Amino acid sequence: MAENKTAVREDQKEVDHEKLEALGQFIDALDGRDGVLIEVLHHAQGLFGYLPRDVQLFIARKLDIPGAEVFGVVSFYTFFTMKPPGKNSISVCMGTACFVRGAEKIANSIKERLGIASGETTDDGLFDYKDVRCVGACGLAPVVTVNDKVYGRVTEDDIEKILDSCRDKKE
Repeated sequence: MAENKTAVREDQKEVDHEKLEALGQFIDALDGRDGVLIEVLHHAQGLFGYLPRDVQLFIARKLDIPGAEVFGVVSFYTFFTMKPPGKNSISVCMGTACFVRGAEKIANSIKERLGIASGETTDDGLFDYKDVRCVGACGLAPVVTVNDKVYGRVTEDDIEKILDSCRDKKE
């Protein structure tokens, strides 16, 4: 009989048991349980890429705290996400320099072309999108980032080229 390495919930996303085991080992190695929730959530998101319900409940059980407390922290901090990331993470800087140079138009155009709102992932899993406060490249405003690449002085005409470059990647 094949060993079951994943559990599937109603959202049909698989939770990798090997990653859960690694997360459990990380938690077990911590000194104490008080004040470690955010550290554990950061580690878990690094392992899974996001924090699905099953992972949150696993953390709650391991730390002996209510699941609602874990959910409250995950849903409060914008760094944490409960949705799987896209293959390409796109963000538009909405800091002051970028905003006054048209970042809102750029953001709206990207969201319209992808058919998603900030914090969402496209149905095909190719893109996720979010607005960010500042990427520290004010001299290049408005700025769009795709994964670790920074695009400066972006215009609406540049958007389709940027998206196409992601679509054309072969992996």
